[in-house]
Amino acid sequence: MRQRFFRTTLGSVLLLLGLGGSLSVRAQTPPETALPLPRNPDATVTCEVLIVGGGLAGTATAYESLKAGRTVCLTELTDWLGGQISSQGTTALDESRRQRQLLFYAQGYLALRDRVRAYYGGRQNPGDCWVSAACFLPEDAHTMLSEMLAEAARAGGGELKWFPNTVPKDLTYNADGSQVASLVAVQHRPAPGTPPLNTEPLSMVIEDAYEYSDSPRLQKTIIQFVPTEATAGPADWYVVEATETGELIALAQLPYRLGLDARSPLDPSSPVTSNDAYCTQGFTYTFAMEKMAEPQPQIVPEFYPQYEPYFSYENPRQGFAPEDYYDFVFTYRRLWAVQPRRAERIAGVGRPQPGDISMQNWTWGNDYRPGTAQDNLIYTPEQLRQDGQLAPGGWRGGLRTEALRRGEENAIAYYYWLTTGTTDSQLGEGFKVPNPNSRFLRGFDAPMGTAHGLSKYPYIREGRRIIGRPSPGYTDGFTIHEVDFSWADFRREQYRETLSESDYLALWRELAGLSVIDTILNRTPPEEIQRRTRSRIYPDSVGIAQYAIDFHPCMAESPPEAPGNIERPGVRKAHGQAYPAQIPLRAMIPQRLDNMLVASKSIAASTIAAAAYRVHSFEWSVGAAAGTTIDFALRQGIFPYELVDNLPSQEPLLEVLQQELIRNGNPIAFPETSIFNESWDDWRPW
Repeated sequence: MRQRFFRTTLGSVLLLLGLGGSLSVRAQTPPETALPLPRNPDATVTCEVLIVGGGLAGTATAYESLKAGRTVCLTELTDWLGGQISSQGTTALDESRRQRQLLFYAQGYLALRDRVRAYYGGRQNPGDCWVSAACFLPEDAHTMLSEMLAEAARAGGGELKWFPNTVPKDLTYNADGSQVASLVAVQHRPAPGTPPLNTEPLSMVIEDAYEYSDSPRLQKTIIQFVPTEATAGPADWYVVEATETGELIALAQLPYRLGLDARSPLDPSSPVTSNDAYCTQGFTYTFAMEKMAEPQPQIVPEFYPQYEPYFSYENPRQGFAPEDYYDFVFTYRRLWAVQPRRAERIAGVGRPQPGDISMQNWTWGNDYRPGTAQDNLIYTPEQLRQDGQLAPGGWRGGLRTEALRRGEENAIAYYYWLTTGTTDSQLGEGFKVPNPNSRFLRGFDAPMGTAHGLSKYPYIREGRRIIGRPSPGYTDGFTIHEVDFSWADFRREQYRETLSESDYLALWRELAGLSVIDTILNRTPPEEIQRRTRSRIYPDSVGIAQYAIDFHPCMAESPPEAPGNIERPGVRKAHGQAYPAQIPLRAMIPQRLDNMLVASKSIAASTIAAAAYRVHSFEWSVGAAAGTTIDFALRQGIFPYELVDNLPSQEPLLEVLQQELIRNGNPIAFPETSIFNESWDDWRPW
């Protein structure tokens, strides 16, 4: 262990000295790729860029690719673009305070914000919510993003081939397994005489959606995606992993992490000493509710007693009367306010009034937080093998359907608790009073666009995360870690108590910044090392990211809603402020596959780093980086890994790419970023 982290620190020294060598990796054998199709593909579709996942990252990748004139295939499990801000319902943009003040974002994200304002007649925050400067309706997000992609295609001469209700099923590879040669996907539609899609919640149709064969509920179209044509370069096309849980990473059996990472000098706040793949952040089925003038009938769900012990307003609020808690939660992520900035206030915004619409996304509410091998949502490699999902034709999304179903029930039960319940698991008696003047919004014309009223897909905070390719300083594979950007006070006694003496020294050498060489040569004790007060600066940065390290921890026992259950102890130790950070290209390049980039929350990051690298503006920035990098690689006739394989030595083509990103309005660093600037106090995200 000591040698490993000395080599990591030494890698940082090599970066500072401008030394290092070239290294690329293809250590893994590709999985078997025979395609047991029940029939020949119904369609063969060609493209230069295949994006799997239509969330914000996938949409941003398509946006830049279309502006560059590329032919883009974009698949999505649901029928809406936008992921977080549409099909997952979280249309309350998570933004850092200073970054928002300066409007320092990728140009496509700025265009989206401008479009929101224009769409709502000059109202940036039509919901008058207090958690964000922009809360709006999910159904409108899909419309706005569709318009943006159409405009990008017209401006750049690109072509978009959009495949909603489509999931990945099988991959094939070239002869040496270094490139994706084709992807077979399944698109579904309602069988004749059955209700429209989005009638049933996801758990009832997801397994069927991944099957090749038709069913009484769904008819299938088998689509084979292949490159447009042979190019002069080494890659004929690029495949982009932009799914919410890292589906292609698991399907291709690439090296990745899942859940909690073991505590180390690089992630010193981790609560575990060995990896725990079952404890990921909670997922959330959002829903919308409307404030009514009169009490409404509230029907108790039959499963309500199972979930009631979990729900809580979470924290006591000074000066709050019992009835204030409901208004506080309602306005937290209110998406539409009939009369914004009205005189009666709570949490700095107008109190709810009839006609207001709120989206619910509450930790001790509709967050569902499994964390054991019996109930985890995202299957581990071993669970996937046992379930047959890694065999050819066996992929079914890599999720535990039962966990989805329980998350759906939990959300519906939470609504009933909000309106009718009187218990509170964290605050006890006296805080929860009924609030029946609300209506649960269901229907295809409702904000979530579903007959059942829940979001089309749960809001996913954490999925599979690739392990990047080994490079100087990252012998186990490139990864963004907690110490690279956390604002935490690592002088706290808890770090001395939980880290060994050698690991504590290694932690402080990682934090030493420009003085790292002196600390090693002079054997400076950790208490005398002055830490850098900025993020690590990456020579291969292609985007920006800032948000707090924000955890919604898994629960300690199974099931999550069990009476008296608690959050997994110690997970929130890493929770807190973070410096403005960068997105290194190395974090987007998986091992083995040279024509794949990761443009989603599945970049190479530890679980602590991923807790900050997951919000809306990051997803757009990493997607913009992917689209621009792919266009650049195709034009230059190179693979993306060739832009970074000589780091820390100078990479001239990488610098050309970075300048192109900047010219296109996609920043790769925050204002005044340099190794000498240690003054970032104004950039606290909260």
